[in-house]
Amino acid sequence: MNPYLPRWEYIPDGEPRVFGDRIYIYGSHDSAGADEFCDYVLKCWSAPVSDPTKWVCHGDIFHTHSDRDHPSDIDWGTEESRLFAPDVVCGKDGKYYLYAYIANSKGCVAVSDRPEGPFTLVSKYKYTIPDEICCGGIFIDPGVLVDDDGRTYIYCGYLKSFLAELNSDNMYEVLDNTCIEDFIPKETTEKGNFSEEDSLFFEACSPRKINGTYYMIYSPKHCSRLAYATSDSPTGPFTYRGYIIDSGVDYPGGNDHGSVACINGQWYVFYHRMTNGTIMSRRGCVEKIEILPDGTIPPVEPTSLGFADSLNPYEITPADIACVLKGRAFITEKNLFERVIMNIHDGDVIGYKYFDFGEDFSSKTIEFAAKINGTGCNCHMHIFADDEEIGVCDIGQGSGIVKTIVKAVTGRHAVYFKISTDYHGWTADYFKNRSLFEMIEFVFMK
Repeated sequence: MNPYLPRWEYIPDGEPRVFGDRIYIYGSHDSAGADEFCDYVLKCWSAPVSDPTKWVCHGDIFHTHSDRDHPSDIDWGTEESRLFAPDVVCGKDGKYYLYAYIANSKGCVAVSDRPEGPFTLVSKYKYTIPDEICCGGIFIDPGVLVDDDGRTYIYCGYLKSFLAELNSDNMYEVLDNTCIEDFIPKETTEKGNFSEEDSLFFEACSPRKINGTYYMIYSPKHCSRLAYATSDSPTGPFTYRGYIIDSGVDYPGGNDHGSVACINGQWYVFYHRMTNGTIMSRRGCVEKIEILPDGTIPPVEPTSLGFADSLNPYEITPADIACVLKGRAFITEKNLFERVIMNIHDGDVIGYKYFDFGEDFSSKTIEFAAKINGTGCNCHMHIFADDEEIGVCDIGQGSGIVKTIVKAVTGRHAVYFKISTDYHGWTADYFKNRSLFEMIEFVFMK
């Protein structure tokens, strides 16, 4: 399911990399309920390519602050030196290099003999390009490509992009006279098909080479999207081809950052979604994609599926895997074991894509049950399979289990809950801004 990591883990800006027979995810590290992006540690998770649902945590791999188990991996960190959006590649020497983006501080490169780390500092970036281009050595959102010929390129930027070639013998030295600015433009131009505002560069570079074509996945000015451009060369020019996913469709929007990976013959896009009614506390999500013979990637919708083909409605579904939240409702973590959809108001819609109800053609009805926390209000939860209302569940003032009988359906459907109240007249004003209940989990039963 989405999120694909344990639901208490907050790994945004996911950079998926396949090394050997495992898929690794490198990203930032958010906290539940935080009021800012990221903290001072990077973590690594991996899963076998044969079964990308079996994720294991390899722990902390790099630090800009000391903690109970580790000293800081750098000696120039400050209170502002949070770790954002890293990347990891395998160099021509067979070692693994981590590219760290340190907020408000010079970035650096670290190395390990293993893809899961931990990583040891090699050096800050060495460069002669002007500081105004690389933000004074921060090298924001580094994405790195080791080409088939062994040459290495780094792609960075926030509001404006730049790329440069690295010395593949040390992996941290920027070669003189190799910097190219605005390889994804920041202003509209007919050149390269960047004629619309939504195609322009915002942040989040992630390079890939696929079937001989160079792809640049990035966050455009419509920053809840992951867009992509292609080129015949690692240094461009690039042509805008479209966007892959928009995580803000019918869901609280924010930035997005991710990339694509081929796992056991299937292509996926990795991205993130927000929680807690903020643009922080982001969790990693994944969707299947297709790369067509002409190199284009048809857009896909955000779902609750993750690596699954469908969800089972007859198993208990945690409410916090919702992929549709329309209105004021949002997902929050109350504690390590409890995540709910809260702040649910009249007119809000909560949705899940997709459930496979099977092929039972004998049942006319099935039972629906949900576990909720009451807030002292009465309301109705209208239950939809796609656009067909199949039942209504009445919710009272207290906490517990609510049940109803719904029409039986077969096959694959999105499930939506639309909330309504009966409050009317002049007293309705006392309730129209009230949070009606909290949703914990639900299930369909025969």
